[in-house]
Amino acid sequence: MFPYPEQYRLAAPPLVTALMVLWSIVSRALFGDDSAIAFYPLFMLFPLNILLHGKLIWQAKGIERLDQSIYAFIHLSLAFVVWTFAIMHVNGHSF
Repeated sequence: MFPYPEQYRLAAPPLVTALMVLWSIVSRALFGDDSAIAFYPLFMLFPLNILLHGKLIWQAKGIERLDQSIYAFIHLSLAFVVWTFAIMHVNGHSF
C-alpha cells in the first residue's frame, strides 16, 4: 500500500507526540483554561504511544527487538515529559 511501510510505522509514535503538543496549543486557545474537552484527548495520546511502541517491539524479529526496546525507552521517557507539560499548559491558571 505505502512505498515504505517500515518508515511509517517507526514515525507513528513521534507523530503522536507532536500531535500532543499541537492539541495542547490549539485547545488552550479554543477552549480556555481547564477544559475537559482539551484534557481527554491528551489522556488518550500517551497510552496510544505506549501501545504503538509495544506493537513495534512485538513485530520486530531477533536483535531488532532490543533496538525497538531502546527506542521505546528513550522516546517514552521524553514523551512523558512532553505529555506532562502539555497537560500543564492545557490546565492553565486553574491549578
